[in-house]
Amino acid sequence: MRIAIHAVGKLKAGPERELADRYLDRADKAGRAIGFSSVTAREIIESRAREALQRKEEEARGLLADLPPGALLIALDERGDSPTSERFAEMLGQARDRGTPNTVLMIGGPDGHGQELLSRAGHRISFGRLTWPHQIVRILAAEQVYRAVTILSGHPYHRP
Repeated sequence: MRIAIHAVGKLKAGPERELADRYLDRADKAGRAIGFSSVTAREIIESRAREALQRKEEEARGLLADLPPGALLIALDERGDSPTSERFAEMLGQARDRGTPNTVLMIGGPDGHGQELLSRAGHRISFGRLTWPHQIVRILAAEQVYRAVTILSGHPYHRP
């Protein structure tokens, strides 16, 4: 199964990008041994529309563009469930075991996700009720994917 993070906004060169890329690279390398063929990220630019609803709709279309058929969508949404790291790993492992070809974590723009994306999401998860800058959410998502890979492989990185 391929795992991807699709995000609104571009991470500039610097420590945030380096850290997100480090976790993605670790997850990509470690995941191959347990059935995850790749872990990648894709960025789209923020909409410049004047109205929030229109921005969310445009960004949702951008995030969903070129989505592989049969992909499991996980929307990062402040109103979503707050699973434990173990539960998140279980979600990824179950998708892999069902033969899901792709799982995509979706990170919306400052206004959140458009309804089209939310209605297509198989899961909505939250990193808590606090508001996070998109750079930090990208790092958190990449780290949680890596953590899930280590949980599923029995690596001691995760210590409950």
